[in-house]
Amino acid sequence: MKALLFSGQGAQKVGMGKSLYENVPIARELYDQAENTLGFEFKKICFEGPENTLTETRFCQPALYVQGFAIARILRECGHLDGLKAALGLSLGELTAYAIAGVWDFETGLRIVAERGRLMQQACDATKGGMAAVVGGTIEEAGKLCAAFDIDVANLNCPGQTVISGDYDKVAAAAAAAGAKNHGSFKLVKQLVVAGAYHSRLMEPARKAFEQFLAPIEFKTPKLTVFTNTTGQAISEPAALKEALVKQVVSTVRWEDCLRGAFALGCTDFYECGPGAVLSGMMKRTEPAARVTAINEYGELPT
Repeated sequence: MKALLFSGQGAQKVGMGKSLYENVPIARELYDQAENTLGFEFKKICFEGPENTLTETRFCQPALYVQGFAIARILRECGHLDGLKAALGLSLGELTAYAIAGVWDFETGLRIVAERGRLMQQACDATKGGMAAVVGGTIEEAGKLCAAFDIDVANLNCPGQTVISGDYDKVAAAAAAAGAKNHGSFKLVKQLVVAGAYHSRLMEPARKAFEQFLAPIEFKTPKLTVFTNTTGQAISEPAALKEALVKQVVSTVRWEDCLRGAFALGCTDFYECGPGAVLSGMMKRTEPAARVTAINEYGELPT
């Protein structure tokens, strides 16, 4: 059986989706629709940048959503998704997975993604947040490190890879302590170049406003198995999907558990839809027997 993986914020890069737009009518239609819906030069930002503009939360989240959705649609139209069982995404990618699973249509999902990005951008601008990747050590050690410095565990990506998040100075202090091996058995600590402290308590204003925004929007029962980042477990009831998506803004992303859950369902073949091939590496470290194909641009589509 097959599953789709969708990229999260940080995977974006200038030029993303351009070759798909130029060569595949389905992609061209989706990108044109997105630009009309969003009301700004969406294609220009995706295809030409500049990088600092594309990196802004309000722009990169729709960019990743549209490209991931377009790749999945192309795969489906070309007959490569026979036996598709599950769709899962890292952080922002969870919303793309829901769209492909039929929780909402493309345009509704795009509007949700755009508002999520706008609200998170506001939260970033109102705080001085930071994040750091921590390699090695245990989940328990990462939790103790965060507790010691009053910050949060943002991501449990795969075995031995954790991301911490919170006030910039506190994250910097925690990273320095972990690098000096004063807390845990971490091998490498690297501060990330990000706009804010995602999946931490500093995103609470965004969470609250996002909850209000989602309240009147209809969520449908997914046609594929989907997973919530908040627990790493499969989820299907529409009200629970909505609640989890709100909570995800400030919660730890339990991506390793999502990957293990998809593999346990019997999914052995995975398509990563989006730039970077980062999720492919995480999948191989989590479940080495999985077969993963990363697709970013036109030349990488299977024949």
